[in-house]
Amino acid sequence: MASIRNRNGKWQARITRKGEQPIAKSFQSRHDAERWARHVETDIDKGSYTNLVLADRTLFKDVIERYVQEVTLKTRSMKEDTYRLRALARHPIAKLCMSALTPIKIADYRDERLKIISNGTVIRELSYFSSIINHARREWGINMINPIPLVKKPASPQGRNRILSEDELDRLYKALAPRVKNANTWILPLTKFALETAMRRGEILDLRWEHIDLQKRTAFIPFTKNGEPRTVPLSFAAIEILNTLPRNLRGEVFPVNRTTLSAAIERARVKAGLEDFHFHDLRHMGITRLAGKLPNLIELSAVSGHKSLGMLKRYYHPSAELLAQKIA
Repeated sequence: MASIRNRNGKWQARITRKGEQPIAKSFQSRHDAERWARHVETDIDKGSYTNLVLADRTLFKDVIERYVQEVTLKTRSMKEDTYRLRALARHPIAKLCMSALTPIKIADYRDERLKIISNGTVIRELSYFSSIINHARREWGINMINPIPLVKKPASPQGRNRILSEDELDRLYKALAPRVKNANTWILPLTKFALETAMRRGEILDLRWEHIDLQKRTAFIPFTKNGEPRTVPLSFAAIEILNTLPRNLRGEVFPVNRTTLSAAIERARVKAGLEDFHFHDLRHMGITRLAGKLPNLIELSAVSGHKSLGMLKRYYHPSAELLAQKIA
């Protein structure tokens, strides 16, 4: 039974149930307080009431920070995700309480962000929001409806299809060749290895000699983007690249960090006069080349590490001329 009392000139209705957080709300009249209490108690009895007390007093930025500390810092992509999430926590929307994250607020955020960043980045940010809210509901008892599925997402960007010509590739290699004594000698073989194996950047940078079997021509990847380990077959060209490398005392095949690699590739891109080129394009190119040797998509996905053939299709760009020859 709800209790009704007068506090500071307003009527407060307070509902207390065993094992539940108290629910209270103030009104100008006793009649309104009693009517609200009856309505809430009826919903509780039906099992249709959502207690928003914790959601009302918890700010979104505090939930984001807790998510960073308890979830993000335990993932392989913690540096990039932590940077992005803390940037989101500084946005005005993060100052709202959780219960105020309505579809309208999220839609306003989406429209504002679309003016300054790409569709793909906005989609990624909304995905972050949804993951954080769902985790807060499941693990931290913050009762609320996740508004993200109710908001229309921007159109997904078309998958990249940047394939370097042989001339462009040759210019890139020349630009990456070390020309001074203290230049980083790892970037050029790393780039060639990326193209030859179609491995992801993170997989290459995490590669260790203990996971390389030169005799069997394989590289074991214990941690992948999709969470499942896999063993990558290596071509003779990939083995030749590995055989030219000195052994690092820490056991890393390529002792290069992400920042250094990104900066080196960007400098080489400018020097080589390449337009719209990213390191990840080497994976596109590598998969396309492998597709000519492995026409079976199941085998190709085993090498590339794609769980979904639909995702693999985004990277697989067979030559129309080659396909024409096959159907002749």
